[in-house]
Amino acid sequence: MLAAAALILPAAAQAQDTAYCTERPGINTPPCVMAPGRVSVETSIVDWTRDDSGGTRSDTVLIGDTLVRLGLSDRVEAQVGWTPFGHNRIRSAGSVDAADRVGDVSIGMKALLTEPGSDAKFSMAVVPFATLPVGRTPTGAGDWGAGVVLPMAYQLSDTVGLAVTPEVDAAVDGDGDGRHLAYSAAAGLSYTLTSSVTATAEFQALRDNDPAMHVTQTKAALSFAYLATPDTQFDVFGAAGLNRDTPDMQLYAGISHRF
Repeated sequence: MLAAAALILPAAAQAQDTAYCTERPGINTPPCVMAPGRVSVETSIVDWTRDDSGGTRSDTVLIGDTLVRLGLSDRVEAQVGWTPFGHNRIRSAGSVDAADRVGDVSIGMKALLTEPGSDAKFSMAVVPFATLPVGRTPTGAGDWGAGVVLPMAYQLSDTVGLAVTPEVDAAVDGDGDGRHLAYSAAAGLSYTLTSSVTATAEFQALRDNDPAMHVTQTKAALSFAYLATPDTQFDVFGAAGLNRDTPDMQLYAGISHRF
């Protein structure tokens, strides 16, 4: 029996490590961490956001927006994110303004609050983070910011999962100087179509108390993830704004790989 246990326990640890849980695609943040010593590189190949409001059209394109996650223990991972290139184009009253900029760097960590590797259907984590003003506006925010995310997930069945993600931020003011309160909540349902394809439908409401203008944004999103190999995932995502204060649409496609 002891010999059998010695063989089973390492196999169980390996089985736990084979489940690749990325933070792409979608609005919600999954409450899972990378295994110790494993690295996940999650990149948006192209990310396009369009907003038409009051006779003004804004197009924002991000290239290579990347998050790197490093497993430190069975409960904690470190995170670093960076947007290496952003193109912003605003057309209003016959004039066009365009800018190509580098984005900011984000640093953070994710810590599990529930037992890792357990068979419990409910899981929860906490993600404190900060953004460093490395880039330039409009791709960069212009000042430092910070926030905390509290991702939660509940497995309703073998194929259906529920995710909820509240977030509170010290968001950078629109003029790039100072911070203000912003908070949001997202909820979504994921459905496992096949062993390698997952579809997710989500909704998010966000309140931004910028001193220049307080707004409430709401959007709905649909995304698909394809696990091509145990360590490589491709994804597509689309979101639509549900009120006038929300960008009309967002589309992106990306890839994640685990080392």
